[in-house]
Amino acid sequence: MLQNEDPHPFDMAIRLTGEGDRFLGQTTEHYANMIGPFGGIIAAVMLKAILGHADRQGDPVSFTVNYAAPISNGAFEIATRLVRNNRSTQHWSVELLQQGQICATATAVLATRRETWTATELPLPEIPNINEAVRVSIEGFPSWVKQYDIRLARGGLPLYITIENEEAYTSSITLQWVRDEPRRPMDYPSLTAICDSFFPRIYIRRDRIVPAGTVSFTVYYHADTDTLRTIGDREVIGEARANRFYNNYFDQTAELWTPEGMLIATSSQVCYYKE
Repeated sequence: MLQNEDPHPFDMAIRLTGEGDRFLGQTTEHYANMIGPFGGIIAAVMLKAILGHADRQGDPVSFTVNYAAPISNGAFEIATRLVRNNRSTQHWSVELLQQGQICATATAVLATRRETWTATELPLPEIPNINEAVRVSIEGFPSWVKQYDIRLARGGLPLYITIENEEAYTSSITLQWVRDEPRRPMDYPSLTAICDSFFPRIYIRRDRIVPAGTVSFTVYYHADTDTLRTIGDREVIGEARANRFYNNYFDQTAELWTPEGMLIATSSQVCYYKE
């Protein structure tokens, strides 16, 4: 007799109950951060509330989360609203609440894609050999890091800066392989969370860990459901950088590519930091 496997930690963390426009969720210890849950998992569960809605049509094209207040460990409520339903696009609004207070807001655009001319202008980074990349140790990190297999090819935390990549002291660029740990087939929620799996750029540029957190996080999706299905549970390549650090805030942009060189997502976020 086949035995039922335990749910993947990611699926446990984004599990929702309810129907209509309101859902209930619960944070899990697997994706805990230094304070509250990992921002990527919050974005993922808010997106899932839309994807699981009875009125959902199409796939995500863009998704933005604004973290309005600290999110505590424990229960939360998600309220969704279909703002506009056009012939080929949908516009959604989402709120995450705890004890009746809004902690995060989000907006999403979903679309029914049609086959058209396609091109990618962003240059593909030099694809690193995964066997030569340095795997990030989970020791001493918040538990969310344990849920990813992250292998650094360039840049990274101060612990991983070497003579060969000492430019990390003057550059915030990181190039890494990343996948869910344990392996899990990629879908839109997991792709969203992986876009947030890069450590804050201030850590790399300043060569130390300082208080920092995301204020606003946006993902642009360049892959449809069939494309994600072909990726399966394989590693993807991610590159991240900052453009400017200024008076307690910095931006952070990132791209995710398949091993074959297909761009599947780009993201940007604004973070605060204290020095």
